[in-house]
Amino acid sequence: MTAVLKSVNRVLLGLVGLVLVVLGGAVLAVGFGVEPPSWWLHQGPDDVLLSDAERTRWRDEGWWWPVVIAALAVLLLLALWWLTAVLRRRRLGEVLIDTGDGESALLRGRAMEDALAAEAVHLDGVSRAHVHLTGRRTAPAARVRLLVEPDVAPAAALRDLTEGAIGHARDSAGLASLPTEVRLRGVRHRAERVS
Repeated sequence: MTAVLKSVNRVLLGLVGLVLVVLGGAVLAVGFGVEPPSWWLHQGPDDVLLSDAERTRWRDEGWWWPVVIAALAVLLLLALWWLTAVLRRRRLGEVLIDTGDGESALLRGRAMEDALAAEAVHLDGVSRAHVHLTGRRTAPAARVRLLVEPDVAPAAALRDLTEGAIGHARDSAGLASLPTEVRLRGVRHRAERVS
């Protein structure tokens, strides 16, 4: 899905850019006095792109405004879908591992995330761990969220995570480095009434 989205993104950006460059360049050229072809939208520097008659021709038709509104709504929905798809942080699907014999293997990103999270949960004072791999398959990065008990020192939890789970994941995958962003949050226990 990610490869398809990247392809669609590049094709759409390329087409939109090409259309804008061609139209803008043509309008600019006509504005500077270049003789346009007979079929072109306007014929000279003083000509307008849309005359009053062209702009108001369909205004009195009953179907005009519903079609315009529907087309604009579809364009808006497509633009919003495209924007959210582009801005959404993607999960790394696979990690390329050097097997040491001149070959390489692919490790599922979800498997590496699960292994990292499982090891992080076993650290002292960690209640929950969530791992999300990003980056490229040849240079992954990790985002880790830890839910820690109130009595755990953040520096100790970070050191244990770095030396333990992250170090093991980096070494077992044969990675030179595994840049990691760690977010710690303390567990909030409900107050209990003591009698």
